[in-house]
Amino acid sequence: MDEMKWEKLTDVYGRLEADVIKSYLEAEGVPVELFQESVGYSAFPTTIDGLGRVQLFVPKEKAKEARELFEAYQNSTYDSLNTEDT
Repeated sequence: MDEMKWEKLTDVYGRLEADVIKSYLEAEGVPVELFQESVGYSAFPTTIDGLGRVQLFVPKEKAKEARELFEAYQNSTYDSLNTEDT
């Protein structure tokens, strides 16, 4: 059996946030796969009792880079997010 090639980065609640994080990481060259229960992603998405939970997975060889980028995203320290005038 092949070794797992993807590692879970994080869980978020809501597809919108997952898509934003995915776009951010992919813009930095980190591929992302999203996994979500189908009931949480429908015409009327819900986040009740974990139904809106989305898991983000990244390739194992990019996991360290992805974690650093995700931490920067959470702390809003990424240079492109800096809105101060210099």
